[in-house]
Amino acid sequence: MREDMEEKLEKQDRQEKYEEQERRNLQKTGEQQEEQERKKGRSGDLTEGPILRVLAKLALPIMATSFLSTAYSITDMAWIGVLGSQAVAGVGVGGMYVWLSQGLAALARMGGQVNVAQSVGRQREDLAREYSGAAVQMVLLFGLLFGSLCLLFTNPLVGFFGVKDAVTVAYAKVYLKITCGLIVFSYVNYVLTGLFTARGDSATPLKANVAGLVINMIFDPLLILGVGPFPRLEVAGASVATVTAQMVVTAVLVAHLLRHGKKQIPIFCRVKGSRYREILRIGVPTALQTSLYCMISMVLTRMVAVFGAGAVATQRVGGQIESVCWNTAEGFGAAMNAFVGQNYGARKMERVKKGYRLAFFTVLLEGLAVTGVFVLFPEPLSRLFFHEAEVIDVAVDYLIIVGLSEAFMAVELMAIGAISGFGNTRLCSIISASITALRIPLAMILSRTPLGLNGIWWALTITSMTKGIVLHVTFWQQWRKRKAEV
Repeated sequence: MREDMEEKLEKQDRQEKYEEQERRNLQKTGEQQEEQERKKGRSGDLTEGPILRVLAKLALPIMATSFLSTAYSITDMAWIGVLGSQAVAGVGVGGMYVWLSQGLAALARMGGQVNVAQSVGRQREDLAREYSGAAVQMVLLFGLLFGSLCLLFTNPLVGFFGVKDAVTVAYAKVYLKITCGLIVFSYVNYVLTGLFTARGDSATPLKANVAGLVINMIFDPLLILGVGPFPRLEVAGASVATVTAQMVVTAVLVAHLLRHGKKQIPIFCRVKGSRYREILRIGVPTALQTSLYCMISMVLTRMVAVFGAGAVATQRVGGQIESVCWNTAEGFGAAMNAFVGQNYGARKMERVKKGYRLAFFTVLLEGLAVTGVFVLFPEPLSRLFFHEAEVIDVAVDYLIIVGLSEAFMAVELMAIGAISGFGNTRLCSIISASITALRIPLAMILSRTPLGLNGIWWALTITSMTKGIVLHVTFWQQWRKRKAEV
């Protein structure tokens, strides 16, 4: 009897030990799975590894994506230029509202990107997912609302510029209805690109934009000029080609999310109200800054319109040519935003310092290279887009004058991205917007001198130089302040 009892106890003891071991094995397996999941989520970790290699891996695809964005616009302008300066001016007027609307997209992108990058740096994947979902939901709402308003108020929006030429006005209305009416696709692409970048993945947006550019380059000549069975749609054709390309980019990005990143960037999920508020806190200053830029440019366009449709066309095309430098520098700024955000979240301030220095010299050299091209070869560049002699002369002056500020502008945009990575978007907006606002009184004064139209171009250059210097100094002040807090 006693032996049976002892044997029973031994069996019970062995069973308990076996169950305990099974629990430990299951726990270990679960921990391993969690660790693997965490590593997958941090595959875009920017807080470790050689800084130059990390920055290059992140920034080069972003810069390439920015070049593609520029290529979209330049491709449109090159083909629209065949239609004459009236068509170019019409696209310039309608395109102003595309730019104005980017403030809404910038709100969701900057607020989402900074919060996601800092959450990833702190290894808080749960927060990163929530911020991603909130940013996407906000931008969908913004895109649908803005598109609806543009369709309802097309006539007064175009009439604001006071353009008298009937053909130019008709082109502007068509361009505005199509591109702004379907702006939601551009919005979604902009925000998803920021969220991918915040996680250190800049390659996926590049692939999506390559697909979009191919579609845009194929459809532009077919729809603008009416090649083969396609009707001649002129400016409407350019709009349709651009929107179609944006739809393709959206499809590629969403398809990637459905295959690989549903958990990282959930498009539809329940989000706490505090996540939206935090996105607004960081994103609103950037949105106001972007919108104010456009409003200032719209006022300047009214001033430029006094000098004729050719001057308006030059402002539009000149801005597109200049965007070769502008978009590239902004792309590098996006990379620095993610880099600074993750490393600040991880409290690695020396790494932030080294990364900024590398970025500064990179964009400085790029800006100087663009300056050289603009100043030395303004006429060949102008002839790519214009065919009227008087308009070419105006464009040459624009490129030479504005070209002098390209390096300063590149540093400005990179510094804004870096400072915003700390979460201090308000300071960037105050500095940048206040100096940009000086363009209006400066342009009014200089345009009334013998400089005439060139006085407006000089107002752009002087303020760009000033912003580059001030924001570069501001970054180092912010870095020292944050380092002292760590």
